Amino acid sequence: MMVPNEMDVVLATLPLRVGTYVPDDLLEDWFAPDTGMNPVSDQCLKAAKAYGRKFECEFKYYTDRQEGVFWKFVPAM
Repeated sequence: MMVPNEMDVVLATLPLRVGTYVPDDLLEDWFAPDTGMNPVSDQCLKAAKAYGRKFECEFKYYTDRQEGVFWKFVPAM
């Protein structure tokens, strides 16, 4: 399974300081299929981070919540 095109639209139009939350099973399916999910693979996390950067988004994985978050950072003023 690949990242759905709708996710590209979401991240491209994401307002500053608003997050998009993705459960870890989808992260693995989208970014590193067949690498295992418990814990989420480093390959998956690196690919998700690189994907987010394409849309000027930060990415962080939260182990305790079992989800990743993409968000647009606030530029320094």
